Amino acid sequence: MILVTGAAGYIGSHTCVELLNSDLGIVAIDDFSNSSFQSIDRVQKITGKKFDFYEMSVMDTEKLEMIFSRHNIQAVIHFAGYKSVSESVTNPLKYYQNNITGTLFLIEVMKKYNVKNLIFSSSATVYGNPTNVPISENSKVGVTNPYGRSKLIVEEILRDIHNSDNDWNIVLLRYFNPIGAHKTGEIGEDPKGRPNNLLPYVSQVAIGIREKVSVFGNDYDTTDGTGVRDYIHVVDLAKGHLKSIEKLYTQCGFKIYNLGTGQGYSVLEVIQAFEKVSNRKIDYTFEPRRSGDIGICYADPSRANVELKWYAEKKLDEMCRDAWNWQVKNPDGYKSHSVYEGIL
Repeated sequence: MILVTGAAGYIGSHTCVELLNSDLGIVAIDDFSNSSFQSIDRVQKITGKKFDFYEMSVMDTEKLEMIFSRHNIQAVIHFAGYKSVSESVTNPLKYYQNNITGTLFLIEVMKKYNVKNLIFSSSATVYGNPTNVPISENSKVGVTNPYGRSKLIVEEILRDIHNSDNDWNIVLLRYFNPIGAHKTGEIGEDPKGRPNNLLPYVSQVAIGIREKVSVFGNDYDTTDGTGVRDYIHVVDLAKGHLKSIEKLYTQCGFKIYNLGTGQGYSVLEVIQAFEKVSNRKIDYTFEPRRSGDIGICYADPSRANVELKWYAEKKLDEMCRDAWNWQVKNPDGYKSHSVYEGIL
């Protein structure tokens, strides 16, 4: 049985689908602080499988202990954490309290119940402003915001835990930029309020919720002056967790893997790809660079290719198509109760 924290979130829900479709039993928890209960219902709808779910925070050690005593947990995939870079800058204590302290509470309970297999949801933000691309797992780390720092601190804590007790098997997955949605359109990225990420914003402009996309910076040293990122389909990312579970069970020790495609796309290239699949004009304006933003960031995923036998398979057009399908079917995210008519 695998415990999935933050299971109702964007990446968590897609990973639950892949776990269930691979006949792996799960127990799921989420406090819905940045997600919707509907995603849990829809995971069960997509897979046709039921699972135990608990509405709770990883900060609630009493409930955590109840779960570990009630279920035969063999491994944990830890997604639960706040994820907005901009919010972390304005409210760093919130991020340190939840992302770091929450992980410490989880680790303490895992240790008490002798569950020493963990996959941690980390981020490419730990690389900060890279001096060279593509970025390998051996690249220098150096964060530029409290969100990234919270991830890096947890990584270092987990490394120390493994060094102190080699029975721990820990896989750190450094995500690049997940986009897209499940092909059914049942689950996808549902930002609360103004989106922080590019694709949800582009989607909302395409469907008429927002007027235009603000492109921050057009003077980077890239082909068109806009920032370049490694965009990966969320389903490919989810499948990376399946491969990581297999790796855990080989008594792998402490491992770090980049999950990315190895190819970078500029902001304007993404907008153009989305215009093509949606048949909609996406208006945008250029704005000054944001503090902490970087010009180019894309992965060297070769370690995951070789050691996990994992490959990102989906291309940018499919990522945009699936994101648009989700947006059309859920114009107001999980708050929607019917398909937005007249779009397709």
